[in-house]
Amino acid sequence: MKKQIWLFAFIAVLLLDIIGIQLHNELLQWISKPLIVPFLGMYFFQTAGAVISPLRKWIVLALFFSWGGDVLLMFQENNELFFLLGLSSFLLAHIFYILFFHFIRVGEQIRSNAWFLLVVVIYYSVLLSWLSPYLGNFKLPVRIYGVIICMMLMMAMHLTALKNQKAGWLTLGGAILFVLSDSVLAVNKFYISFGTAGLVVMLTYGAAQFYLVKGAIEYLCRGNK
Repeated sequence: MKKQIWLFAFIAVLLLDIIGIQLHNELLQWISKPLIVPFLGMYFFQTAGAVISPLRKWIVLALFFSWGGDVLLMFQENNELFFLLGLSSFLLAHIFYILFFHFIRVGEQIRSNAWFLLVVVIYYSVLLSWLSPYLGNFKLPVRIYGVIICMMLMMAMHLTALKNQKAGWLTLGGAILFVLSDSVLAVNKFYISFGTAGLVVMLTYGAAQFYLVKGAIEYLCRGNK
């Protein structure tokens, strides 16, 4: 029952943040956004906390730095340094997701697939070629961040080879949504601002984190079955 309470709390604060975005209510956003990832983290602890596995720490670290990114980006309008700090925090979060996926892939002896690399290289090349003229001083950090998140997506693709198909596809769904969320955010920030961007970014981001955590829970609790 406790895990369902934390899941409902996560959904509630995510919806409150989206409502705050739509109503341009900054107070509602400031209250709700910092709680999204912590409530999801509590859902993870309540569901997979009893599982003894060295893999758990990578999800905890990924969620911690995701929370840090959320909080830091809330201050970006005051000083663009906070955008870089938030970007860096999310970059670390993706690195920890990558490590989680990597150790699963190695443990389950899943072979590397060059086609997955080709897919992410094409996506990265097209998006960055389009956005590069508009990135200004952020060109280097955005390019580095793009490499890392695309690597995270590529590693998630490999997990579809797991016997536990549910865990693999939940993970891939989360990774795709994370890339989509960050792509929309980048287009909105650097190329053209559009009214529904905040809604799309938060919906895809919230769903991405949920699916990544749900995939991790599925694997940790049921293994490769």
